[in-house]
Amino acid sequence: MTTITHTRPTAVKGSATAVLKAEARLFLREPASLFWVLAFPTVLLCILGSIPSFREPSADLDGLRAVDLYVPVAVLLAVIMSGIQAMPPVLTGYRERGILRRMSTTPVRPGSLIGAQIALHGAAVVLSALLALAVGRIVFDVALPRHFPGYLTAFVLATLATLAIGGTVSAVSRTTKITQAVGSLVFFPAMFTAGVWLPVSAMPDALQRIVELTPLGAAAQALDQAAAGDWPSWTHFGVMALWAVLLIAAARRWFKWE
Repeated sequence: MTTITHTRPTAVKGSATAVLKAEARLFLREPASLFWVLAFPTVLLCILGSIPSFREPSADLDGLRAVDLYVPVAVLLAVIMSGIQAMPPVLTGYRERGILRRMSTTPVRPGSLIGAQIALHGAAVVLSALLALAVGRIVFDVALPRHFPGYLTAFVLATLATLAIGGTVSAVSRTTKITQAVGSLVFFPAMFTAGVWLPVSAMPDALQRIVELTPLGAAAQALDQAAAGDWPSWTHFGVMALWAVLLIAAARRWFKWE
């Protein structure tokens, strides 16, 4: 009994590592997903930054340039592309094809597969964010975040909340086609609240207060505050954390393995 007790967790741990490696190889073979998550946010930043007026200080933006505000937006866009557009179809596809059901009969639980996907998409978000920050600094002379701990905290909460959104989309969608449809319905409002079309800080006050109640709207404001050198508002942190907790609970409740 002692031998079995000590060997099985080791085998499961090794199998989980093998799952992560296998999923990583599959992930790297998807050039479309890699482009939209890793490259597209920075490409959009470069397009917007090439507009001369976006590189000029504006009194309406408290002396900032529009390109200064779009670096945090590019960071959030990477989070959105990964958590809402890229990950949910993969999870739903595994369930639709019976892969999760078959895994439930092995020592490796289906949760290992989902955990691997979350880890891989989270890592892709980090790389995309670093690329956007580097290009913003080198190409457009955008200052790096002045309050790094606050910026990192806001980024982690934003990523967690957005991955929870993706998990909920996967949970309520029985097929890949439904996942893509539901994901698109969520995707465009998420882009708006993140400030892709208009930075949240530049929105009218009434609209800004509404947008700040959404996870990505709160994230946009928190990242802007940290970039300016201030510790982000605890209210914004609270909004992101609350959404993350609620959506994770919803995803756990509604997600079906088969």
